[in-house]
Amino acid sequence: MRFLVIGDIVGKPGRKILKEKLGELKANFSPQAVIVNGENAAGGFGLTPPVCEEILSLGVDVVTSGNHIWDKKEVIPYLDEQSCLLRPLNYPPTVPGRGTVVMTTNRIQWAVINLSGRVFMPTLDCPFQRIEQELKNVREVTPIILIDFHAEATSEKIALGRFLDGRVSCVFGTHTHVATADSQILPGGTAYITDLGMTGSQDSVIGMEIEGILHRFLTQMPTKFKVARGNCWLNGIVLEVDDATGKATDIIQVSVS
Repeated sequence: MRFLVIGDIVGKPGRKILKEKLGELKANFSPQAVIVNGENAAGGFGLTPPVCEEILSLGVDVVTSGNHIWDKKEVIPYLDEQSCLLRPLNYPPTVPGRGTVVMTTNRIQWAVINLSGRVFMPTLDCPFQRIEQELKNVREVTPIILIDFHAEATSEKIALGRFLDGRVSCVFGTHTHVATADSQILPGGTAYITDLGMTGSQDSVIGMEIEGILHRFLTQMPTKFKVARGNCWLNGIVLEVDDATGKATDIIQVSVS
């Protein structure tokens, strides 16, 4: 199978370029499935049910998230209703939503698992131990498993990639909004990239207006951040996976504006 995986969508500008470029990317790469991180797609912080439905209507199959998934309260009951929207698996099991989804495309089953890091992030269950438990169940269904590791520290992301090498198809990082130049296939056959980058304004600080971010750094005063709107780009990867083994055979970084 071939997957198109797209980095964090930031606000309306990110949704706009996704709408404009997704058809072109599908024509160029012919993916069988599309995965995007959408946790900042509504106003730059969080996700609402209408915005998630808008993204899915474009031909996206799975929307992942991260620590901002709870920012818009109206999404909380929706998480139990929409199986294609994930929140990190390593939240306590009593919270709404799910961290894993198994999909079927052309009779081939494949899975996406969403995890959150703990270094410089909210304190959650250990992602390493939690994924170890989850893989026992998911690998009984399919060897094609993609992991969105929404984390801050590059060391934690790389460590998880190495921890899961040979047992999942891909570990891709999200959250920092800056694409890293380390896409590779690890020795065991797991594709890896520390961060996909973002889908939003390039003339920004990680998708937000520059002035507000600078004011925060210069003064340490509370500042309301606003989504930047100019000169947008879309970042992600195209991933090729062997259907039978779940091993990655190719990973290509994609950036369009």
